[in-house]
Amino acid sequence: MLTKEYFKDYEVQSSIQKKVSDWDDGPLLVLAGPGSGKTRVLTCRIARLLGSSLDENYRVLGLTFTNKAADEMRTRVSNYVTGQENRLFLGTFHSFCADVLRQHGSHLGINPNYQIYSQEADQNAVLSDVIDRLIQENDIITVFDKKTLPIIQRLKTLLVDYDNCNKAIRDSELAKRMAIIYPAYDQELRKRNALDFDTLIFMTYQLFKKYPAFSKRYRTVYKYICIDEFQDTNFAQYALIRALTEDKYSNLFIVADDDQIIYQWNGASHQRLEQFISDYSSEIIQLPMNYRCPAEVIEITNNLIRHNFLRSSGKKPLVAAKPELNDSVVRLLGPYNTFQDEASAIAKDILNLHSNKLGLVTVIARNRKLLEGVFTALTNSGIKSVLSQRKDNFVSTPLIWLQSVLKLANEKYDFKSLEALSGTFNQISQIYIDPEEVINVSQNTNISYLQNWITVAKQVIQRPKEKEIISVLSKFLIDKDIETFTNRALHWFDELSSETEIQGYTEEKESWFELKRDINASLGENLTLESFLQELQLHSKEAKPKPNSVILMTVHGSKGKEFDHVYLVGLVEDEMPSYQSIKKGDDSPEMEEERRNCFVAITRAIKTLTISYAEKYNGWRKHPSRFLYEMGLLKEID
Repeated sequence: MLTKEYFKDYEVQSSIQKKVSDWDDGPLLVLAGPGSGKTRVLTCRIARLLGSSLDENYRVLGLTFTNKAADEMRTRVSNYVTGQENRLFLGTFHSFCADVLRQHGSHLGINPNYQIYSQEADQNAVLSDVIDRLIQENDIITVFDKKTLPIIQRLKTLLVDYDNCNKAIRDSELAKRMAIIYPAYDQELRKRNALDFDTLIFMTYQLFKKYPAFSKRYRTVYKYICIDEFQDTNFAQYALIRALTEDKYSNLFIVADDDQIIYQWNGASHQRLEQFISDYSSEIIQLPMNYRCPAEVIEITNNLIRHNFLRSSGKKPLVAAKPELNDSVVRLLGPYNTFQDEASAIAKDILNLHSNKLGLVTVIARNRKLLEGVFTALTNSGIKSVLSQRKDNFVSTPLIWLQSVLKLANEKYDFKSLEALSGTFNQISQIYIDPEEVINVSQNTNISYLQNWITVAKQVIQRPKEKEIISVLSKFLIDKDIETFTNRALHWFDELSSETEIQGYTEEKESWFELKRDINASLGENLTLESFLQELQLHSKEAKPKPNSVILMTVHGSKGKEFDHVYLVGLVEDEMPSYQSIKKGDDSPEMEEERRNCFVAITRAIKTLTISYAEKYNGWRKHPSRFLYEMGLLKEID
C-alpha cells in the first residue's frame, strides 16, 4: 500500500509534475530539464501503479544507465509503497539483459553461470590471445589487429552480425580481417563462458528477435516499462526496446533531456527522441522548472544552450524556481598565468570559503588530467580531497580472496580465480597452495578446482583459525549460503586486521556491504550465486568518499549528481570545447555535445558556481572558452 511518504511527496509537486505522476496508459515522453524533480515524479508514478493494483500480478520494468541511479530509485519506491518489491525490476539495461540471458540464454547456447567481462583490459586480453592464434593460421592477420577491440564494440552496438561484417566496414582490407577476428573473438568468449558488456545487449536482442515468444512473455509480465535518461540510449539499446515491445505495446514511459546528451561516442543521438515519438506516436510533457540551481545559474545556462540547434522542437528554456540571490552566486576567476596558478588559486579559494564544509564542494573538469593538477594543489594546501572514478575490481587481499572463492564455487575450472585464491591466501596466512598441484589433481579426479584446493589446504593447515575458515568454506560448497559464508569470512578478516593492518580492507568492506545490500534488493527472491556474481561484476567497487573531503570528478562522472558548491576549471579552447570538436567545426554535432558537457557541469550547482581559466596549459597559450562568451560571463572586444 502507498505510504505517508508517497502522499507527502506527491502533494508538493506542481500541477504539471502531478500530471506526469498520474500518467496511466499510453506512450509518454517527459522532457525533463536538470533539477526538475524527474526522479521524484518517475518513482511516484511507479509506486502508484504498484500501490493501486495490489490484487493484480503484472510487474513494472524500470531501466536506467547507472546502478547508483537504479539503487536510489529503488529506495524511493520502497519508501512510497510497501510489500511490492517483487513486482518491480529496477536496474540498468545490462542488468536486465543479464537477467534475461540467465533465464533464457540457453536457447542461444549461453551457459547461465557465465562471467561478465566488464573491463576493457579483460576484453583486450581475450582479443590478444585470439590474434596470437590467428596469426599462425592466417597470413592477413597481424599483431596490429590487437588494437581492433573498438571496432568489435562498434559492430555490436550497431547489431552487426558476422555475416554482415563485410558490408558494415568500408575499408575492404579491414573488412576481410574483421570477418575473421570478430567471430573468433566471440568464440573465445564462449569458450571461457564469458560475455562482454556489448554482447549482453546484442544477445538479448537476438533472443527476442529469434524467439518472439520470449518478448511476448516479457510484454505480458511487464505491463508498464519506464526508462530514465532515455537520451543516452544507443542504437542497440533502442533496437532492444523495439524488439521487446514491438508495435502492439503502448505503455512505454520515458524521461529524457536532449540538452544532456554527452555520450555520442557510445551512439547516443538527439534523433533517438524523434524516432521514439514517430515509432510510438507518443505524447510529450515538458518539465522546464529547475528546483536545484539559483536563478543566476539558470540565466547563464539558458544563454549557453540556446546556441545549440540539435534540440527537440519547441523545447522550453529552463525556469528558476529559486529567487535571485546575489552577485556572488556565479563567479568567474581568472585569467591566471598558468594552469598551475589556476589550480593553486582554486585551492586557496576553497580553503578561504569552505574550510568547514569541504564535503559540500566538488571540482569538475573536462578531463582527468586537469583534475589531477587540482588534486595536487589541494593536497599541497592541506585540503582533503578524493578523485572520483569507477573501480571495477577489489584491490584489498581479503576481498580478492572472497570474490575468488565465490567465482570458483560458480565456475569449477576458473584458473584465473584459482591463482588469485592461492596468492591471496598465501598473503593472509603465509600458507602457499600451488595452483598447478590443484589442477593436476582435478584432471585426474574430475573434481572442481575449489574442492581440490580445500582438500590440499586441509592437509597443510595447522592453525585453528585457518582450519575453521576452511571448514566454513567446505560447508558453503554444499549449501551455497552466500550470506552465512561471506559474514564468517569477513569476521575472519576482521580478526586478522585487528592484529595487523590490511591495506584497503576497511574501505572495501564497507563497499562490499553496500553492494550486497543493493544486489539483494535488486534481485530479491531471484538471488542465486551466479546472479549475485554477475551483478557484482556490473557494479563499481568504489567506496563512499571520506567525510569532509572535496570531490573531484569529470563532467561525465558528475552527470545525475548535485553539489552545493561547484568549481568548473579549465574553461579554455582545446579543453572545453575539446580540440577534436574545434577541428570538426563550429556547427558540428561534436561542438554541440561539448556545449552540452558545459551545460551538464554548471547545472550541478545548488548554491554557488565558480568557473576558472588560465592563459597557458602545458606551456601552450589558450584562448578563453567560447562558452564563457555565450554564457555572458565574458564580452567580446570590438
